[in-house]
Amino acid sequence: MPGKLRQYFRDKKDDVQDYAGGSGVVGKFILVLLVVYLLVTVVLGMYWSSEPEAFSVREHTRSMANSMQREPITGFATTATTIRIAETLLDKPGGYISNDIFPPGLWLDNMPNWEYGVLVQLRDLSRALRKDISRSQSQSAEDRDLTVAEPQLHFDSGSWAIPSTEAEYRRGIGALKRYLNRLSDPEQADAQFFARADNLSNWLADLETRLGSLSRTLGESVGKASVSDAVANVNQDNPLDEEIGAIDVKTPWTEIDDVFYEARGSSWALLHIFRAIEVDFRKVLQDKNAMASVKQVIIELEGAQGSMWSPVVLNGSGFGVLANHSLTMAAYLSRANAAISDMRDLLSRG
Repeated sequence: MPGKLRQYFRDKKDDVQDYAGGSGVVGKFILVLLVVYLLVTVVLGMYWSSEPEAFSVREHTRSMANSMQREPITGFATTATTIRIAETLLDKPGGYISNDIFPPGLWLDNMPNWEYGVLVQLRDLSRALRKDISRSQSQSAEDRDLTVAEPQLHFDSGSWAIPSTEAEYRRGIGALKRYLNRLSDPEQADAQFFARADNLSNWLADLETRLGSLSRTLGESVGKASVSDAVANVNQDNPLDEEIGAIDVKTPWTEIDDVFYEARGSSWALLHIFRAIEVDFRKVLQDKNAMASVKQVIIELEGAQGSMWSPVVLNGSGFGVLANHSLTMAAYLSRANAAISDMRDLLSRG
């Protein structure tokens, strides 16, 4: 009996060792799979983080008009460009990333901010199309497709499912395509695009505040005094008294790249929008002598899209040894904003 017990325990010991050996093989296999998965996600993340190239607005307008067998009438370039920008947001490498819940999209930081910058400009332009550009006067009816497109593009940018952000944005793109189809169809007269100075000026007014806010936030990468604090510290009774310094407002270092890539996305979208405006609003821009201002805006926005040779957003001091990418971007946007201000002034003149 004792001999049988010893044999029994020997057999059990051998079974445990065999099981442990098998578990070790499985564990190594799982580890290899995990390492491969991480490498693939890192490479994919680098590819997905690449910004889309700028496209030719004129060539895209001609191509879209030919595919629809329509004439590129006034408003065609702006609407077609808006559609292309929205489709690029969804169809670029990696697709729309801001609502991803799995790696590598979950880990990415710069591209979601780039997408947000593009989305802000899409939302502002779709609202201008619905509110002003497609209407002859304040008492006229809104376009039925633009009333769908504008709220769809304002849908939550981070919704993953039920409904997904991508599905809602594609509904908005579909509405823009229906509007473009009716606008370019000579047999349908219910879609309009009024390339007037007041319509353009209203959108530019909103854009000025957007770019002003971005320029200020970019400038705060090195810390800037708060204007409200500086005004509050002014001695009204004795102007010769020394003023108490205001507290510097500085963007946290973890958010510097967020602001930078939001500005990159905004400037990418605006570059194409202004190229389309140059086509559709050409007559009014020439009549108001504002064409030079449009060209200036486009030149500055092209500069803001310069290639990034650094793997990270550098944040050197304004006059330091290292570059400060945020201040460089702020300079381009500020000059573009100054040209926009000149445009509005010219458009408001009789």
